[in-house]
Amino acid sequence: MGSARDVAARVLARVWEEEAFASGALDGELSRAGLDARDAGLATELVYGVLRTEGALVARLTEVSEKFRAPSGVVRGHLLVGAFSICFLDRVPAFAAVSEAVAGATRAADAKVGGFVNAVLRRLARDVEAKGRGEIAEAVAATCPGWLRRGLGRAIGREAVKAYLTAGAFPPPMGLCVALGEDRDAVVERVRAEVPGAEVAAGGVSPRAVLVRGAGDLRRLAGYGEKMIAQEEGAQAIGLALGARAGERVLDACAGHGNKTWLLAQVVGEAGEVHAADLHAHKLEQVVGARRTWAVDWASGRGEVPGGFDRVLVDAPCSGTGTLRRRPEIARRRRGEDVGRMAELQAAIVKSAAACVHNGGRLVYTVCSVLREEAEEVVARVIAEGASDGARLREAAFDAAIVRERFGEVAAFRLLPHVHGTDGYFAASFVVERG
Repeated sequence: MGSARDVAARVLARVWEEEAFASGALDGELSRAGLDARDAGLATELVYGVLRTEGALVARLTEVSEKFRAPSGVVRGHLLVGAFSICFLDRVPAFAAVSEAVAGATRAADAKVGGFVNAVLRRLARDVEAKGRGEIAEAVAATCPGWLRRGLGRAIGREAVKAYLTAGAFPPPMGLCVALGEDRDAVVERVRAEVPGAEVAAGGVSPRAVLVRGAGDLRRLAGYGEKMIAQEEGAQAIGLALGARAGERVLDACAGHGNKTWLLAQVVGEAGEVHAADLHAHKLEQVVGARRTWAVDWASGRGEVPGGFDRVLVDAPCSGTGTLRRRPEIARRRRGEDVGRMAELQAAIVKSAAACVHNGGRLVYTVCSVLREEAEEVVARVIAEGASDGARLREAAFDAAIVRERFGEVAAFRLLPHVHGTDGYFAASFVVERG
């Protein structure tokens, strides 16, 4: 129970102390609190706002308070929620933000702690009144770790980094993937009628995407699981970029819970086959649409996965830095050295999975990251080293309409939040050659 600020503080504490994902923790806390739509929206804004600007908020609090030391847990949550409100929410009076934060900190700890929060936030409020609130885009950019800003600059250009980090509404809309044969416009109208007040629109990148905000749990929608599933728009585009055709035999090599498997099974139809593999067997239990599944550690080889596939999709484990707009906590958990380790794993997976492609077949490698270490550098490595069975991987232009229509005849592309409105992705296309 509690207010929107109580919910936000508890979610933030779970993110910091339990390494929970903000989205899942927020869903759980909102469900327990039973807030109305307006307060749920405020709690969401506060959680994502604090996570995106945390570094800048702490820096400003340090400036206004000598020997400032940020508290931990729920008290830290209330303090930074108050600071965010004072710095960036002009619709919230400073005195109200201070009062709410003090009350929350006192409930979470004691009056002495509440007094500390009161003193610090009052100093911040005076400083903001004197100097101005500042730009939230600057705070977001300043909070992003230096190694990640530099990596993004190398990948997309230094001038684009701020736009990448601050693109779109936060959190972004949720995505629905509409089943093949369903009329997307009709689905848009059905969802609008089913959830009055929700924002519902067709996507701009995937021809199957419907973007939804304020509809609650999408799994409650009529037809969910058959006529549509939840899937981010960029992820849909990546699945379609494989270029699978009706009747083909396709492998989703890193299937996870199987959203792309579901989409690919519809594309190949009853005359084709989609198979799924993943490191984690429990995830494969949820896959729908696969003819067969395999639990396999691609880093050690192909296991029992057979060969002869027409197309293989490798949606490899990665740093996840392309998902910052919906998972801002990733920036505080990753380190620069993590990217190099992920790149080693990605190359190993591609080389093993390529052994499952028949001569002349295709493999698409993709990650939800735009960093060069996980993109062009992995591509260069697998071309130089080849597949685990000695086959060659040759870069080849995508033959999928969704790629050709947007990017032209390219062998690799990026989806970018500030350009395409999706999460950030890199994808590369190969033809596997033997003999």
